Amino acid sequence: MKITPIQTGIVEAFTTDTTGILASALPCIPENSVLAITSKIVSLCEGSVVARSENRIDEVIEREADFFLPKSSAQCGVYLTMKNNILIPNAGIDESNSNGCYTLWPKDPQASAERCWRFIKQHYNVKNVGVIITDSAPAPLKWGVTGICISHCGFSSINNQIGRHDLFGRSLKMTKVNVADALAAAAVLCMGEAAEQTPIALLEDLPFVHFEQEPPTEQELKSSHIDLCDDLFGQLLASVPWQSRGE
Repeated sequence: MKITPIQTGIVEAFTTDTTGILASALPCIPENSVLAITSKIVSLCEGSVVARSENRIDEVIEREADFFLPKSSAQCGVYLTMKNNILIPNAGIDESNSNGCYTLWPKDPQASAERCWRFIKQHYNVKNVGVIITDSAPAPLKWGVTGICISHCGFSSINNQIGRHDLFGRSLKMTKVNVADALAAAAVLCMGEAAEQTPIALLEDLPFVHFEQEPPTEQELKSSHIDLCDDLFGQLLASVPWQSRGE
C-alpha cells in the first residue's frame, strides 16, 4: 500500500466547498485508489460548526450525541458517547484547527462521502475509486488515537473471510476484515493530528480493496455494524447508564 498525504490551504468554516478543495489539491486521481478526507474538512466546508463563544461544550455534546454517559462518569472532562453507531468521545466534536468554532461531525457523513465519490468519478474520469471520511478515536486500555472511518463509498467496507481456510486447513467461522477502518487508520497516521495541513490522503496499491460502481445500499451499510446484543463488548456497553438526547 502506498499513502500520499495531500497538502491544502488553510480551511475555515463557510469559505469553500469540499469538491473545490479536492479539485485544487489533486491534479489527478489514479484508477484503483481510495481518497481519505478528514471529517473536519468536510464539516468546515458544509458549515457543521457552532461558535465557541455562544455555546457550552457540554450542551453541544449532549445535543449531538445519540447516547452519552452522564457528566459525572466522564474522565478528564471527556464524554463517552455513541453517534451513528460509533463509540466516540464527545460525539466527535473537536476544537483544534477550527478558529473559534466547535467542529461537529458532518450532518450526514454518508451523503457527504457519496457526493465526493460522484464528483471524483466525473471530474477525474475514473471508474474504480473509493472515498473514506475519517476521524480519530482512542482505543480502550491504550494511549493515543488512531484513524476510524465514519463513512465510505465506492468499495466494500468488509471483506468476509468466513468459510475460507487458514494455513492448516481450518475453516474460518467468524473472521471479517474491516477494510474501511484499516484504510482510515493508515491514512490518518500519515495525515497527522496537529499542524501538518494535510487533511487528504491518496491511497494506492490496494489489492485487498474490492471496488464497486454504486454507493453502498442501506443493507450494506447496516451489515457493517453490530447490534449491541450481538457485540463482543455488548455486556460492558450495556452495563452503564447511557442517556439519549433530550433526557
